[in-house]
Amino acid sequence: MDTGLAIPVWLAEDDLGCIICQGLLTRPATLPCGHSFCRDCLKGLWAAGSASPRRSCPTCRESTPAPLHLRKNTLLQELVDKYSRALRELGAGPDPGPAPGPAPGPAQGRALGPAPAPAPPRRTAQLPAAAQKRIIEVVRELAELAEQLVNIVKSLQSQSDVPESGLDNDRSTLSMSMASSGEMDLSLASSKPMTSNTPERKTRDILHHLEEIQKKLRENFTWKEPLEEQMQGAISPTFDLRSHSCSLTVSKDGLAVTVSHCPQTHLWNHERFVTCQALCSQAFSSGRQYWEVDTQHCSHWAVGVASWGMKRTQILGRTSDSCCIEWKGTGQLSAWHMVEETVLGSDRPTVVGIWLDLEEGKLAFYSVANQEKLIYECPVPASSPLHPAFWLYGLNPGNALTIRPVNV
Repeated sequence: MDTGLAIPVWLAEDDLGCIICQGLLTRPATLPCGHSFCRDCLKGLWAAGSASPRRSCPTCRESTPAPLHLRKNTLLQELVDKYSRALRELGAGPDPGPAPGPAPGPAQGRALGPAPAPAPPRRTAQLPAAAQKRIIEVVRELAELAEQLVNIVKSLQSQSDVPESGLDNDRSTLSMSMASSGEMDLSLASSKPMTSNTPERKTRDILHHLEEIQKKLRENFTWKEPLEEQMQGAISPTFDLRSHSCSLTVSKDGLAVTVSHCPQTHLWNHERFVTCQALCSQAFSSGRQYWEVDTQHCSHWAVGVASWGMKRTQILGRTSDSCCIEWKGTGQLSAWHMVEETVLGSDRPTVVGIWLDLEEGKLAFYSVANQEKLIYECPVPASSPLHPAFWLYGLNPGNALTIRPVNV
């Protein structure tokens, strides 16, 4: 073949892209399964996801042998360099978008001919959104696995807790009987006591380590959606004047609810809560919404979501159609979901961010006073519209919860 012949090849940017950073490949490395990624993106994703020496492909999840030395795929690098050079020659810049005009073939792209191979632009070390999302999924799976292991060890521990006193009494009786008959074996009498508690001690140690891992996963990792996505769904819901109990008053702007110093003269109706609770007027059955609640002026509270059909005699979180996190005045933060309580810790969030994603069917609570940190996440049913819901426990006059405007 004539080496000087240039055959146009139509390539789309996706053909030379990395699914981790969503950009052109930089120092591409190809795994044994055949998929290629930026070497630094792949190493960063593996380093953040797990400490295990065995790795898997982000595309097909096929395990790779360990240790694995990532080598640069020179052929792919040359194609990327030529593609970048072609774009610059067409005036598209170092990081162009799709080519204008109709596609020259089945997929939009550029024709590549022989060209020198300039160095590609450097990329920042920050993990892209796609990699962050995968890390979130991996750590969520690790947390679920840690919880399962804790439950398994606790179950084994409860099954192995057999009283030893009866066995010890039997041994003592047997020894006395043999001694009285003069048939006692001195080797048995002088033997060391049995270390039957060694497996139990190991089980306790394993359980302790698992609980420590579980605690670190909960406290030190933020399973949060990108902040930009939350800001797109930011709202400032207002309290509904029909649902709040007679012990509460709503501010003129509808953004604050306060325990009244004296009984209110609200007209009673079946839509009012008997307890010190309230709903917001807005109802959500689809989409993604985010709002924040200032809780620092309330000693005991719960914030979450509930359907309008929640019984007015019941408490938030104690029904199948409501979910919340609750701060108890005793210094305990809990989550209530499907009528079950999960103790979360003893740190009190002064501002709670609530992320309701009905497209994926999940609800997340964040502590957002200083920096955004996940508190709790759970699935939510999409069978009926959900309202922001609140509970101010104790009827302490002056206790208040406020919807805090989110700066977009």
